[in-house]
Amino acid sequence: MNITSQIKQPIFSEMELFEKKFHESMTSKVALLNRITYYIVNRKGKQMRPMFVFLTAKMVSGGTVNERTYRGASVIELIHTATLVHDDVVDDSNRRRGFFSINALWKNKIAVLVGDYLLSKGLLLSIDNGDFDLLKIISVAVREMSEGELLQIEKARRLDITEEVYYEIIRKKTATLIAACCALGARSVIEEDDIQVENMRKFGELIGMAFQIKDDLFDYSEEAIGKPTGIDIKEQKMTLPLIHVLNTCSPQEKKWLINSIKNHNKDKKRVKEVIAFVKNNNGLAYAENKMIQFQQEALSLLENYPDSEFKDALTLMVNYVIERKK
Repeated sequence: MNITSQIKQPIFSEMELFEKKFHESMTSKVALLNRITYYIVNRKGKQMRPMFVFLTAKMVSGGTVNERTYRGASVIELIHTATLVHDDVVDDSNRRRGFFSINALWKNKIAVLVGDYLLSKGLLLSIDNGDFDLLKIISVAVREMSEGELLQIEKARRLDITEEVYYEIIRKKTATLIAACCALGARSVIEEDDIQVENMRKFGELIGMAFQIKDDLFDYSEEAIGKPTGIDIKEQKMTLPLIHVLNTCSPQEKKWLINSIKNHNKDKKRVKEVIAFVKNNNGLAYAENKMIQFQQEALSLLENYPDSEFKDALTLMVNYVIERKK
């Protein structure tokens, strides 16, 4: 059994029912919209976010979920899907999970409108059911994701990014949505316990941080595709291995690195030299250590919960985040 199936096992029936409810939550009277949402639903990813919602809810409640949990999972997946559709427009990307993206098939104008539609569907699902506490968690996540993207665009032009700013970018861009999943899961079943909800929010945030650093490391790794890609370098994205090396190398080396990233990022030979330089100057080892710190901190937040198959699945999920090969 693969890792994802193992993680899903304690919430298998919930995930099956969720898929049905999620599909229903997307429907519209407009035939074009239904055709596009059908295309989206049939090309879903691993569905890690709803899995976080159900596992967290079941762990903190001793094994129960309710209608609010299903709505929370649907809202998160609707919002997440909306951001992916919009991201593909922003990045001018033609592929998503190995298939054509919405903007590639139906053009940017329709893709932006579909993203807006999914976003509004998510918000209305909460409002129509009076889930204002859940809506607040989600709205904060949407605001932070937008801020994170814009902060990255603003800082990328200057290439003088500090480690603190990098953490702020990835916390907002990536970690905030996973934090929202875990907070939603807890809040859906324990409405009065703010401490537990905050505990689970922090847990999700820490996993999100580790997840993004792992993604950054793939740019230098030969595991996934047999050779390092250097895509982040070509796109002038400042990731943790590079930031660490920029902050610790000599002024002359720093000048060469910045010049390489700014002016020679399309030169394959030069990109290879940058990758080698980052590797040889402790950039990867430093980023890996930071990733493991976030992972260990996340696991420590589970220690106070009684042993259960849900806690085991969440532990497996945390470990999978940093051990995955793609």
